[in-house]
Amino acid sequence: MEMEELFSFNEVLTICGTDEAGRGPLAGPVTAAAVVLPKDFPFEILADSKKLSHNKLIEAEKVIREKAVAFSISFISNEEIDEINILNAALKAMANSYKEVNKIIHVDKLMVDGNRSPRKFIEDSSLAIETVVKGDSKIHEIMAASILAKTARDRFMEALDKEYPQYGFSKNKGYPSKEHQEAIIKYGLSPYHRKTFHLKNVKIKEEQDLFPL
Repeated sequence: MEMEELFSFNEVLTICGTDEAGRGPLAGPVTAAAVVLPKDFPFEILADSKKLSHNKLIEAEKVIREKAVAFSISFISNEEIDEINILNAALKAMANSYKEVNKIIHVDKLMVDGNRSPRKFIEDSSLAIETVVKGDSKIHEIMAASILAKTARDRFMEALDKEYPQYGFSKNKGYPSKEHQEAIIKYGLSPYHRKTFHLKNVKIKEEQDLFPL
């Protein structure tokens, strides 16, 4: 009995971190990543993705993809965001990423950035889940997930810019910059815009038509 208790106490748990990118934009998907890191990972390269320069972000992404024990990236489309709302879409994306990682390696604990758990999108009720406010600046696995989610979504929007250059997606990544909102007024919505999101800074008579509730 004592030996069993000792083994249980010293057992190493597999921690998976998850985070999302793209809750605020007017267009494009919300993206989430889940990551399990090895003990010998160069943790010093990690930080909140929003605080890294573009070059540091790309460098960190490359190392994470090469050295992570497992990782997964998930996208929830703008159509589904309109159907289930952005909060549920973000939580579902994180849950989907975790599920794919769990197929590669059994996850003992899921650590989630923020204060909302994706529990309702995860069938395994026994999974330990911990939410961490500002986890993308505190927990290495969440930092890594933040980096993968951001770089994957940025790349998606840059590709979308080639199809719809009038909106400036390569520059604004779908966020509501003044130029982006003015482009919506001029050209209308693309198939990738979130119809349930409202313009915030530009007043137009057609707003309710462009963004029906």
